[in-house]
Amino acid sequence: MTELDQATRTELEAAAFRALMTHLLEVRPEVQNIDLMNLAGFCRNCLSRWYQEAAEARGIAMTKDEGREVVYGMPYAVWVALRQTDADTNKQAAFAAAVKVHRE
Repeated sequence: MTELDQATRTELEAAAFRALMTHLLEVRPEVQNIDLMNLAGFCRNCLSRWYQEAAEARGIAMTKDEGREVVYGMPYAVWVALRQTDADTNKQAAFAAAVKVHRE
């Protein structure tokens, strides 16, 4: 791989993040957080927390709700009302098993 300077690396990482957000917001908005957690070990809430932490690390004040709005593309409560569905028993069991393994 070509050696990248830090500015270019940051630009590429930002572009990848934007592509991920577009995918979650526009291509696959029906994907539930529990599905992401069970598959990848992170969800939209994780992304919003990482975004908020990155802002705060740079001296930018950001609330949890502001970070979530960036990731969800709307206030979190609106997303929940429009998109969130109840997780079935299998998804809940898979999540509980993953959490147990993670804590051990």
